[in-house]
Amino acid sequence: MQLMATKTQLATLFLLLLISATVHGRKPRSRSPCQQYVFYFHDVLFKGYNYKNATSAIVGSPQWGNKTAMAVPYNFGDVVVFDDPITLDNNFHSPPVGRAQGIYLYDQKSTYSAWLGFSFLFNSSDYVGTLNFAGADPLLNKTRDISVIGGTGDFFMARGIATLLTDAFEGDVYFRLRVDIKLYECW
Repeated sequence: MQLMATKTQLATLFLLLLISATVHGRKPRSRSPCQQYVFYFHDVLFKGYNYKNATSAIVGSPQWGNKTAMAVPYNFGDVVVFDDPITLDNNFHSPPVGRAQGIYLYDQKSTYSAWLGFSFLFNSSDYVGTLNFAGADPLLNKTRDISVIGGTGDFFMARGIATLLTDAFEGDVYFRLRVDIKLYECW
């Protein structure tokens, strides 16, 4: 009986040492960001007449919707793809430092809300690589946080938070988002 208790005690001690080694081997997460950026992206929705300057288009809509006007109510069911310029300031005509490419889909019937999945693609003298984002975008909130879920190049394996702020909008044709990025995992 005493031998059985000793085996149990040894197994428990081994397990505690294993857990301790795993926990102590991790790098502690920083509470302050290792990198911060502010970018703007400009979205011009295709409305059937503005092909030359459109940067996004409705590619899916509910049965009652169409591809050149947002669905009613609350744009519910619309799926939009985009290839928007990214700038360092809020001027649409500033030289872009990259492109924001991805999708947003309107996912609520009771209020304006979307889900975003997109990448910032950079190929400039300042930045090279990608940053990838995903998350819910409750549009009526002044600011919304979405996850930075990875990156390449200068942003290799980046993780963090992007705070979105609708900086300007003109009906459902144009909007500009200010994106405050705080990376907490930088390599």
